[in-house]
Amino acid sequence: MYRLTGYVLKSLWRHRARTALTVSGAAVAMLVYCFVASVQAGLEDLTATEASRRTLVVFQENRFCPASSRLPEDYVRQIAALPGVSHVLPVQVWTNNCRASLDIVVFNGLLPDQLQTARPLQLVSGSLESFQQRTDAAIVGRQLAARRGLSTGDQFSIGELSVHVAGIFKSTVPAEENLVFTSLQFLQLAPGIDAAGLVTQIEVQLDASADPDAMARLIDSKLAAGPVRTTTRSQGAFQTGTLGDLVDLIGFAHWLGYGCLGLVLALVATTTVMSVQDRIREHAVLQVIGVRPAGVFQLVVAESLILCATGGSLGAAMALLVLGSGRLAIGAEGVTIAFLPSWRMAFQALAISAGLGLLAGLPSAFQAATTPVVDALKEGA
Repeated sequence: MYRLTGYVLKSLWRHRARTALTVSGAAVAMLVYCFVASVQAGLEDLTATEASRRTLVVFQENRFCPASSRLPEDYVRQIAALPGVSHVLPVQVWTNNCRASLDIVVFNGLLPDQLQTARPLQLVSGSLESFQQRTDAAIVGRQLAARRGLSTGDQFSIGELSVHVAGIFKSTVPAEENLVFTSLQFLQLAPGIDAAGLVTQIEVQLDASADPDAMARLIDSKLAAGPVRTTTRSQGAFQTGTLGDLVDLIGFAHWLGYGCLGLVLALVATTTVMSVQDRIREHAVLQVIGVRPAGVFQLVVAESLILCATGGSLGAAMALLVLGSGRLAIGAEGVTIAFLPSWRMAFQALAISAGLGLLAGLPSAFQAATTPVVDALKEGA
């Protein structure tokens, strides 16, 4: 078995240019597949959790971009009085770009005493005391901080907003690590926003016994007599609807990922066919000296498997490196989706690569193992 393994490796090295091109092609295809898988994982993490189903978002009717939604802050008091409501959180949102972007910056203004209880945050530097002492203080998600090169104590300016970075935080919700949290009043009175007494949206956390759909209808009917009509949805549905075309694009990218897998299969299968055709006589000689047809079959499959698994491993490794160091996030209209690379994704890519390698090598292996020895010797002569 050791000699046969060495033979396969020598065969691949003999045609190293072809081997390198095949492995690199498979690596690039698997890199794209991992990128697609990571953004899909980020979307699922954002919209499919239990918390996203039991938290409602109240927004101005027929408005999507945060810059266009303005609700009276007094709505918080009216919603809190409803049965089944556990907690109400007014949020002022500001973003530098309502369109889809890979470098979107989203500010969330909250009441300082509600920040720690309403968001699953853990400071990695700085302190909440510093955040509460300065009106222009902000705590920044570590992914955004890494992307923008921010540290505690820095002054961060974007557009007309300028904040003092009082801390850097990490969160159990990856998408929130791309946000900037400030005090509600600071963001309401910030230049260019002019939203005193107004909020962008209201988050409503429900009791375990409350029905989310029924509560959404109740909130909208309760506020119907107010100055601004509202639309209330579960947080997951709201984020999916807000992202709109971006969700459709990610869904289309799902098929792009499958296309990359098909490309790997075709690429490795073509290389294996070429390799078998180049060595028809060589395989016949192996059978003459005692290697059984099953052994020839295994040799060809092993060659295909090595090509595909090597390319898949390189592609997965590059994806982990790029996504881990780049800390990418894509967002639109104030909602961000974090790219979520993981070891599970990498192992899944490796397993898929191995499966594609086996599948790609089967036709050529069957041909090499079943070609009559005499015919193979004549054809290769």
